[in-house]
Amino acid sequence: MAGIVGVVLGAGSSSRLGMPKQTLPFGGRSLISHVVADVEASMLDRVVVVVGGAAAAVRATLGPGRAMVVANDAYGQGCASSLRAGLDAAGDCDAIVMLLADMPGVTAAVIDQVIGAWSGHPTWAALTEYSDGLGHPFVFSAAAFDTLRDLHGDKAVWRIVDREPPDRVARVRIEGPRPRDVDTWEDYLAVCATFGVTPTVPTGPAAPPQADAEHGDVEHGDTEHGDAEHGDAEHGDAEHSDAEHDAARHGR
Repeated sequence: MAGIVGVVLGAGSSSRLGMPKQTLPFGGRSLISHVVADVEASMLDRVVVVVGGAAAAVRATLGPGRAMVVANDAYGQGCASSLRAGLDAAGDCDAIVMLLADMPGVTAAVIDQVIGAWSGHPTWAALTEYSDGLGHPFVFSAAAFDTLRDLHGDKAVWRIVDREPPDRVARVRIEGPRPRDVDTWEDYLAVCATFGVTPTVPTGPAAPPQADAEHGDVEHGDTEHGDAEHGDAEHGDAEHSDAEHDAARHGR
């Protein structure tokens, strides 16, 4: 079975939020449901969604659609384990398009533009280049699958694309800013504001520290500003370190 398969990574533990961010309310549905609906509306031949942390709760928020939902029981081992689970589910295909379940704003139009550019000139891989830096979706040809399967931990995908020459890793230009991913309550409030949806911030034990939904302000402890990506495997630019993030913004 050939074709191009979307692999949506949504198996992280959401340790920085303290609750499954995939299930956060977002415009009348969950955050992951919003993302998956955009992916399903694209020209991708098939769609795989990888869940892990709070898998049952996450599955319950996904409506009927054409996506295959698979569980990664080893999600605690990092993003690379979920990518392997996605590759296993994708099976025989020409390429995968890697997307993040916590990044609304990667629309079907963006996905189709990236697929179209890559299909017209297939390379080992391709990244999306927004006006303010590199981001998702990523395209990986079948020739890259063995390399992807050998990855371990978090941030590994960015490391392999950084080391490859430009003729192997193409850049597909997309006008507009890179979509923001949701790692913290501040991110959630900001993304809701961007999309014009009302955020729902829990109260009680699950409430974020001093969250002010009206003003979009969340105060963070030191844990929010340290090695954040190490604690939250697939999210945001899950594998993207601060240094790599800065390099991407400067077009390296």
